[in-house]
Amino acid sequence: MKLTKILMVLLAVTLVSACGGGSKFKSYNGPEVTQVIVDKDARRMYLMHHKRVLKHYPVQLGFQPDGHKQREGDGRTPEGHYLIDKRNPNSKFHLSIGINYPNERDIANALALGRDPGGDIFVHGGPPKGSRIDGSKDWTWGCIAVTDKQIERIYAMVENGTPIYIKPSRKSAMRPMLVN
Repeated sequence: MKLTKILMVLLAVTLVSACGGGSKFKSYNGPEVTQVIVDKDARRMYLMHHKRVLKHYPVQLGFQPDGHKQREGDGRTPEGHYLIDKRNPNSKFHLSIGINYPNERDIANALALGRDPGGDIFVHGGPPKGSRIDGSKDWTWGCIAVTDKQIERIYAMVENGTPIYIKPSRKSAMRPMLVN
């Protein structure tokens, strides 16, 4: 009887731990992600295998979403062609993958303004408590935010060296470059 109780408790603990989220590091065995596309207007990220969308996610952007990032602290998300160049398994935003901003053009443009271009632009999880990733409120300092569960999948699917294209917003295309 006592042995049966112990076995039942062990079984219950095993079942609960098996259902309890597990590791944040997921595996992926599907088609290669050949490009990531972020549409700033639609607030969507698309993981592509050539011309086919494998997954898509709502995103939030820098708190000043219109316009290309020009300098550190401007709250803008960069626009244009970049690469995924690093991974941070210990991000304060759960997990993150880095974007190789600033590139040579970004550095030259910032220096021409007498400014620092900034850096540390990532795709990461961890929206502030109480907020949702639904495109209704941009909050990052220039990064691209998804939920923790979504970044786990993205982290598994997207390899370093994958191109990422951050499509300029229509408002960006219509306004001149501002010098602050």
